[in-house]
Amino acid sequence: MKEMSLVTKIWKHFCLVNKHRWYVFKLSIKAGIPWRGFLHDLSKYSWTEFSESVKYYNGKKSPIYLCRQDKGYSLSWIHHKGRNKHHFEYWEDLDLKHRFPVFLPYKYIVEAVCDKIAAGMVYEGEKWDQTEPLRYWNNIEKKNVVLKHPASIAFMDIVLKKIADEGIDSGLKPKFLKSVYKKVSEEFM
Repeated sequence: MKEMSLVTKIWKHFCLVNKHRWYVFKLSIKAGIPWRGFLHDLSKYSWTEFSESVKYYNGKKSPIYLCRQDKGYSLSWIHHKGRNKHHFEYWEDLDLKHRFPVFLPYKYIVEAVCDKIAAGMVYEGEKWDQTEPLRYWNNIEKKNVVLKHPASIAFMDIVLKKIADEGIDSGLKPKFLKSVYKKVSEEFM
């Protein structure tokens, strides 16, 4: 298979980022947090993130994944998770002996839900359905090594289950999201 030109990689990655951000923005409007959707993932345009992502872009797998396979780490991911509060990794504190997960504030955990839905829509394309975010959450993200506060886990479980069962419009209603956040806050805090 012929290697993509640098110009093609730049263009395709730029389009992918814009498509993802557009989907997150539309979902964030439904969820009542339009400003978070507008600001979502702006760091992907920074030199650190964009240049590495273009270098490893192949149109099939995450450039971060491919970079990690090649170098053992990704400066793009390190940069990204430290600047985007909708990632669980941003909310993990540590001292000399312990790691402490923090419950994401409301606007960031709702943005995280929108991010998960949009990522699936972009990467799965026509294969995507409303059960995909819950499947991905249960089979991959909930199990990964990043510590998550029990309230964050409960919030994601409830919201993504509602989306899987009743659809995006039902699961992203601001009234529903706020009630779930309040419920898990009271239960775990």
